[in-house]
Amino acid sequence: MAHVPASERRPQLVQAALDLMTREGVAAGSTRAIAAELGVAQATVHYTFGTKKDLYRAVVEQLSSEAIGQVRAASPGDGTFGEQVHTLVYALWEATNGEEGRCVLLSEFAALAMRDPDVREIMLGLQREIEGTATEMLTALAAAHGLTLAMPAREIAVHFLSGFDGLTARQLALRGADDRSGTETLRALDLLVATTVGLCLGTPAVRPEPGWHGAAGTA
Repeated sequence: MAHVPASERRPQLVQAALDLMTREGVAAGSTRAIAAELGVAQATVHYTFGTKKDLYRAVVEQLSSEAIGQVRAASPGDGTFGEQVHTLVYALWEATNGEEGRCVLLSEFAALAMRDPDVREIMLGLQREIEGTATEMLTALAAAHGLTLAMPAREIAVHFLSGFDGLTARQLALRGADDRSGTETLRALDLLVATTVGLCLGTPAVRPEPGWHGAAGTA
């Protein structure tokens, strides 16, 4: 194979590792298997990523970049503050749960972090990045509507993400069980949007009607 600059080889290897781990799990992502996925020598993986921690970090950063980029690219539309929060939350849901295997892969890394200090450090960085991004986007959205948030944006972001993570775990546990399970999860997601908007505005959350997939809040 012709020589490829390191600046080009690195993203190729990250994508190969991501594709392989998505299909077969984190444990399957050995340097030998990743090299075979891309069709390069195993030494190339070792040369590009000095340690497994470096490789894991690159994969997690790629996952994070894809999800955050998808949310930032989503247009919140011209609706109310609540409607726009709803749109962005569903963009995050699609980014996290829409592509088969991605949320499973992140869950595997989170589980591995409980035993592996190196992975724990990586996942801690990811958590801080996601919380910081959510805080930033919520603050900007409120400013665009001329709103003063009733609580600190970071506290609201942490509250929302805690509920969102729980619903993602539920989605994983019940995926493929029956249609009712998926409907209940989305219903709970709508309720999470409503309570989050209520915290932002300092007003009681209005319980969304069954089958509701529209606005949350009226500000």
